[in-house]
Amino acid sequence: MSSFYRNLCLISLFSVALLQTASAHPHHDELTEEQRNAPVDSILWIHILLQAAVWGILFPIGMVLGITRSRWHVPLQSVGFLLTAGGYILGHSHKGRMFLPSVHGSFASILFVPIAAQLSLGVYLKLHIHEKTIRPWAVVAHGILGKAYPVLGWTQMLFGALTYRGYCRGDHLGQCLAHYIMGSAFIAYATIMAIILLAGEAWVRRSGRSPEWWDSWVIMLWGIVNTFTEHFGTTWSVKDMQHTILGILWWAGGLLGIFLARNNQRNVVPAVIIILTGWAMSEHAQVLMLSTKVHSVFGYTLMLAGFARIIEICFFVPNFMPDAADDDNTSDHTLAERSPRFQTRPDISSESGKAAASRAFRHLPPFLLVAAGLLFISATDEELKFVHENGMDHVTYILIMFSTAFLIYSFIVFLLHLYSTTGRNAASNVAAKNDANIEMTPRGIHAKWYARVPNTGRESEATRGLHVIGDDEEED
Repeated sequence: MSSFYRNLCLISLFSVALLQTASAHPHHDELTEEQRNAPVDSILWIHILLQAAVWGILFPIGMVLGITRSRWHVPLQSVGFLLTAGGYILGHSHKGRMFLPSVHGSFASILFVPIAAQLSLGVYLKLHIHEKTIRPWAVVAHGILGKAYPVLGWTQMLFGALTYRGYCRGDHLGQCLAHYIMGSAFIAYATIMAIILLAGEAWVRRSGRSPEWWDSWVIMLWGIVNTFTEHFGTTWSVKDMQHTILGILWWAGGLLGIFLARNNQRNVVPAVIIILTGWAMSEHAQVLMLSTKVHSVFGYTLMLAGFARIIEICFFVPNFMPDAADDDNTSDHTLAERSPRFQTRPDISSESGKAAASRAFRHLPPFLLVAAGLLFISATDEELKFVHENGMDHVTYILIMFSTAFLIYSFIVFLLHLYSTTGRNAASNVAAKNDANIEMTPRGIHAKWYARVPNTGRESEATRGLHVIGDDEEED
């Protein structure tokens, strides 16, 4: 116990020292033209690159390793904490260009709360005390905080980009909030969709709810909020009307989607809502032609994501129905070699062309949603005005966003691959578990020891004759 308190005190002292360093950094309520346009020095560039690497790459990898109980989780997160502390100091030690007080600096101080809490919980869990009382709750809290790190990191990196360019001040704040929140929501939706399609099918089956049930609830709740937050005052502009009716569209369509998704049924209502939203966004009137082009491509990308989702639901994705109860005719535990003639779950385990097409096609909707989210985030008036003044056309700008989308989605898929191949999900650990308990192989997973026997009640005429062993007896 004394070791725990000693480590906790060291963490507290370290946090206080960093806060004192931050308070010693001068803040500028007003900037001269020289301070505003001074070149960015190397210290600030190191701060930007270091914090982006830690919060954008290192901490998400550490989060996945923590979920899989990998032995590399603690070393990686420890390195991340040390690097982010160094990056914090660098951010308050730079010269050259100066910045007004911003949400980026304020949020950096707020981040000390989850950092200190996560460190404290990590040290406490390493002590393996209070196993039956406090520790189970500490494990839950540690997991929740760890899973929040990618969201916190993404938010802080967006704040950093805004601070670097001096965007989203004054009258531009409302537009920035709309673009950054909704664009980030599309990327989050894409991430959740990828998790469900690539690694979360078992969870969906256990929940007894189809993915569209969850989608529809989120869309409906978001629509309710959007309906009452897009207009203030007595004068209605065209954009106010468009944004408000989009909110009504979302909660009305979400309500229908929830009803149709009852009893674990699939439906295309969320995809239709995405298509209609994309069409509305593509018709948004803009001041600059560059902005009009970017908004149009954003809308088309969103529409394409919706159409891809419909195709996926109707032709590729399994039904996520709960497995049937075991009986003598559908046993998972019959000793036999796996036979391709008796696949009880052809939509999942079959190596047919349709299964291969499904595995390839299911990446398209989440990738398009990532691209759409990035396009919307980057379509604010201030950002596009800067692009226009620097002589960049819409083709180059849009391709930059799609290139970034490829990188982000590659990292998402890499994290899902890491989840499937590390820690307790590593092939060696799974094989050892199956060898130790071959009778408890989960239904739907084909172990090397067992394969199903066919259901004789559903046996086809084509396969009935294949069960005859030996020669038929000749009739007298």
